[in-house]
Amino acid sequence: QVQLVESGGGLVQAGGSLRLSCAASGRTFSSYTMGWFRQVPGKEREFVASVRWRGANTYYGEYAESVKGRFGISRDNAKNTVYLQMNSLKPEDTAVYFCAAGRYAGAGRQLSEYQYWGQGTQVTVSS
Repeated sequence: QVQLVESGGGLVQAGGSLRLSCAASGRTFSSYTMGWFRQVPGKEREFVASVRWRGANTYYGEYAESVKGRFGISRDNAKNTVYLQMNSLKPEDTAVYFCAAGRYAGAGRQLSEYQYWGQGTQVTVSS
């Protein structure tokens, strides 16, 4: 069982930055694909970014087109934590952001690839 706890959300002006953190329990964190998704009321949860293990100490990141160049995903396996650095934020980035962990995920772009989810953290970007 993996438990995920997100933090770092809040209110920021357009053009600003936030860093989300997701702390994970579990002894095999390093081999899990970790992802960030977001959801606004009335819409489906959508992929934001993922980072997956490619063997040895190599990890590979994937990004949604809407955040590419503005967001960066990283992980610290020693701390069992994954981060989402969000820069140049836009009002359309406003959403609840969820962290997810997948044991046998591929690229990590699909909801179905993940077995564990956090409770979410609200990000609000004002114009």
